[in-house]
Amino acid sequence: MTLLSESELQQVAAAIEQVERNTDAELVTVLAAQADDYRYIPLLWASLIALLLPGALLFFSGWLGAWQLLLVQWATFIVLAVLFRMPGLTSRLIPRSVRCWRACNLARRQFIELNLHHTDADTGILIFVSEAERYVEILVDRGISSRIDNAAWESIVACFTERVKQGQVLEGFLGCIEASGALLAQHVPKTHERNELPNRLVVLP
Repeated sequence: MTLLSESELQQVAAAIEQVERNTDAELVTVLAAQADDYRYIPLLWASLIALLLPGALLFFSGWLGAWQLLLVQWATFIVLAVLFRMPGLTSRLIPRSVRCWRACNLARRQFIELNLHHTDADTGILIFVSEAERYVEILVDRGISSRIDNAAWESIVACFTERVKQGQVLEGFLGCIEASGALLAQHVPKTHERNELPNRLVVLP
């Protein structure tokens, strides 16, 4: 995991400040190391295999007794529950749909918790990244979505996602902020001086 250094966080904050000079939008960025610890995933896989393995052994061998089957089942569960908790294995056990679902939920929670839905003109915008899931999303409030179609953000998200996959998180953030700023300056231009939310990158563990 390659989260950003203090100097890199300052670069992101400066980029946000530059964008907000030309738009009424309130831009907030969030970088999460991961959307979930997925502690239940190793247990689910270990339980499933422990349930199936004794039955398979009994079917193909036919010589295992009830106590032997129970012993095999418990031993299988314990060994796999420990083995599957290794980070390299755990990441391979998590379905892509589950990873996206957890990251998507966290993005929406952050939008609410950071009060992006309470700006005066409904012009909050969240750039969210969950690095472990390689997940990027841009969420906007009504004041922006009514002026900019969601499709306009898709190419920005695609470029950012590719940067995250390559481990270029800072470059991805700066490029995304710049591209978003160009759209916002055109469709949600600056009409008055204000700064309702802090211009910084929120980092989640």
